[in-house]
Amino acid sequence: MSAGIIYEESASYVEENLMKPLPVKQEEIIKDETLDFQENQKESENSELLHGTVQNNDPYSDMLVHAEFTDFVSCGSKLPQTHTGHIGRKTIQCPESEKCLCTNANLCKHRRVHTGEKIFACSECEKCFSTKGYLTVHERSHTVEKPFVCSECEKCFTTKGDLTVHEKIHTGEKTFACSVCEKCFRRKNHLTVHERIHTGEKPFTCSECEKCFRTKSELTKHERIHTGEKPFACPECEKCFRRNTHLTVHERIHTGEKPFGCSECEKCFSTKCDLTKHERIHTGEKPFACSECEKCFRTRCDLTVHERIHTEVKPFACSECEKCYSTKSNLTVHERIHTGEKPFACSECGKCFRAKGELTIHERIHTGEKQFACSECEKCFKTNYKLTLHERIHTGEKPFTCSECGKCFRTKGELTVHERIHTGEKLFVCSECEKCFKTNYELTLHERIHTGEKPFVCSECEKCFKTNYELTLHERIHTGEKPFACSECEKCFTSKSNLTKHERIHTGMKPFACSECEKCFRTNYELTVHERIHTGEKPFVCSGCGKCFKSKCELTVHERIHTGEKPYACFECEKCFSTKGNLTAHERIHTGEK
Repeated sequence: MSAGIIYEESASYVEENLMKPLPVKQEEIIKDETLDFQENQKESENSELLHGTVQNNDPYSDMLVHAEFTDFVSCGSKLPQTHTGHIGRKTIQCPESEKCLCTNANLCKHRRVHTGEKIFACSECEKCFSTKGYLTVHERSHTVEKPFVCSECEKCFTTKGDLTVHEKIHTGEKTFACSVCEKCFRRKNHLTVHERIHTGEKPFTCSECEKCFRTKSELTKHERIHTGEKPFACPECEKCFRRNTHLTVHERIHTGEKPFGCSECEKCFSTKCDLTKHERIHTGEKPFACSECEKCFRTRCDLTVHERIHTEVKPFACSECEKCYSTKSNLTVHERIHTGEKPFACSECGKCFRAKGELTIHERIHTGEKQFACSECEKCFKTNYKLTLHERIHTGEKPFTCSECGKCFRTKGELTVHERIHTGEKLFVCSECEKCFKTNYELTLHERIHTGEKPFVCSECEKCFKTNYELTLHERIHTGEKPFACSECEKCFTSKSNLTKHERIHTGMKPFACSECEKCFRTNYELTVHERIHTGEKPFVCSGCGKCFKSKCELTVHERIHTGEKPYACFECEKCFSTKGNLTAHERIHTGEK
């Protein structure tokens, strides 16, 4: 059938039906659509004037004439089936995207998607929009007008669409279902974004770093990293944030609000994310596994930090000393060494600390709490870290190896100190005598020589010591405990070091050699005393007569001349002597030994 015949039939059909009165409902539809069309026609003309050109050869023009005729006819009585102009049917096709629309007005609005035209400008902020409707909604952000009210909770919204979606919270309605996993959503756009998880589609690309995102909003938030824009400011402290959600969480610091409570222990959190992480403590869930060693973690962040052990990446550098760290928090704590800042104060004794963790450990001194127990020997520790180190005594694990000599250590700290033997590095200097030490601990012990401080007191005899270790060894005198036994002769000792020295009698090992005469000794102390023969040094002075000695032991023996002390008694005749050697020589009289 030719176009001319169709037009003639249509014209005659219209002529017949125009004579009939229209129902009131259809008259209203015609009026509404005509007004809508006229408004959009004016918009189109204004747009052409704004751009300074009039498109005479518009590819849409013929279709608009035909569409106008079709829309007009569609408002009358039913057309023959050769015409597709019923109300609600999409008969007008966009030549750009092949999308079909119902009216000319809709087509005009749709055209702006392709042209990018935004002719409706906000008088407040000059932001532009493609439709009058979008502008109206936007203007409500300035007027704070929210005309749509929820009948259930009275919450107000700027658009009818937002209200409709909100009402589904009360009804529980989720009409949009994912065809892959059947998860349901209240909004179509939420479903669309979700489906990209399955398809892997990330259509929004950052022009700076080319990173891709599933949603436009995610891209916008990401772009603020490059621009440095932080549009959300806290009204309390004026701190700014890139995301409104980050501001909301921050504001809870000021309000103290923690709306997310754990159902197990009732502990509360400021974010749902923090609650989820906490709940994994109760469930034991560790969903993030390391691809290198298969160790599992409760959070993605913990896994990322752990992976840096394998990659040896330390992206956080100190601006003062250029020392690098694997986490931002470790860098922050380190920077306080330079600034001297110690923001965490103990409420009991007022002592201050650089890190919250250090304060928590310190507070256990006051409470006596030791919550970390060894499963092997039931010994308890104040920190999980100390428990882990202790457990390596039972397992024999020494995961830290020296690259120079291959010696292994239980802790990274022990390895670091050991490596200074090879490098000769002594970072810690005494302010009194300028003597240098490999560790801060050794310096602290040394400084007690100058200060005379002996903070560790024996509960039995009240004798004081510079170190806790010395006190522990001393207490074994009272208890008689000698936990270290020789495998050769079964002789027992109060300390591991004394056993090691004794074992060298059996092995004949003398690892300490004099650099002057090459004479060898079983202990470093014996070597030090011997070297004083070459140097002539006699650092131990008798307070009674001023005589000097090479060793503390020699001075002690000499002082017994002034005091008359003879602590070594013979079991046979009870004769007393000032030295152990003199007693041994005397006992041979009774035994007949030569």
